[in-house]
Amino acid sequence: MNAHPRPIRSFVLRQGRFSPGQHRAYDELMPRFGIAFAPSPLDLDAAFGRPAPKILEIGFGMGETTARIAAESPGNDYLGVEVHTPGVGALLKRLQEQALTNVRVVQHDAVEVVREMIPDDSLAGIHVFFPDPWPKKRHHKRRLLQPAFIQLLASRLAPGGYLHAATDWQEYAEHILATLSNEPSLANRHPGFAERPGSRPQTKFEQRGLRLGHGTWDIVFEKKPK
Repeated sequence: MNAHPRPIRSFVLRQGRFSPGQHRAYDELMPRFGIAFAPSPLDLDAAFGRPAPKILEIGFGMGETTARIAAESPGNDYLGVEVHTPGVGALLKRLQEQALTNVRVVQHDAVEVVREMIPDDSLAGIHVFFPDPWPKKRHHKRRLLQPAFIQLLASRLAPGGYLHAATDWQEYAEHILATLSNEPSLANRHPGFAERPGSRPQTKFEQRGLRLGHGTWDIVFEKKPK
């Protein structure tokens, strides 16, 4: 019997196309914007060089939304966590092109980053936009937003901080809403699903889906006072 079973991952490492521009941005900019994973709490203010509200984004994909939100809210700092190298390179390229300084990147498994690096009560917000829905029932155990991880995320939010999830898979949306509703430290800011906040820009992929009649669901909860 294996004494150290492999953890269930919510992602599959698909390398994808790594363009020359992304590759160059990755090589040149990770030393500036990247934060290496370490199993110890991260001093967030020191990482960004200033005190400011800190927002964690889990799974930023190609970084389109992250860069736009960071540009529109320069008073906040954004810590993006992503495992896929092309996506990291794409975000770094956007940071350079838009001269953004309020984003840092950790290329590592989000569960381990939150558990090991994010201090309790330190975050003003958490974004989890369009996580893999793992639609087949036998794969539901791989879904990121499970009760144990939601409890962990909630512990890292400061009182009044928010957790904003979005998905285009209705069954997963219902699962997320139910699971967040069962976390005693969180309260729904809305009677059920939320209207998409203006602070979450639509991606090109999302806009295309809406034109095809696909739905999108936003869920926004906040940390209760202690």
